[in-house]
Amino acid sequence: MRLDKYLKVSRLIKRRTVAAEAAGAGRITINGKVAKASTEVKVGDKIDIGFGTKTVSVEVVKLLDTTKKDEAKDMFKYL
Repeated sequence: MRLDKYLKVSRLIKRRTVAAEAAGAGRITINGKVAKASTEVKVGDKIDIGFGTKTVSVEVVKLLDTTKKDEAKDMFKYL
């Protein structure tokens, strides 16, 4: 699954375009490497997202194409 789609479906970022812009600005890393919006995400990957002065670190637990709001939090775990 693409990084921008994963971030939107998991509700870590509300819109796919915003996720793509964040990746394009170099604020998202996967396993320590700067990631593009088209980077493939796999179960077990560690994603770091820079939001201003704060950084959010999560681990990918499962991949779903669509999800309901209450199921979205099961797609990742905070580190």
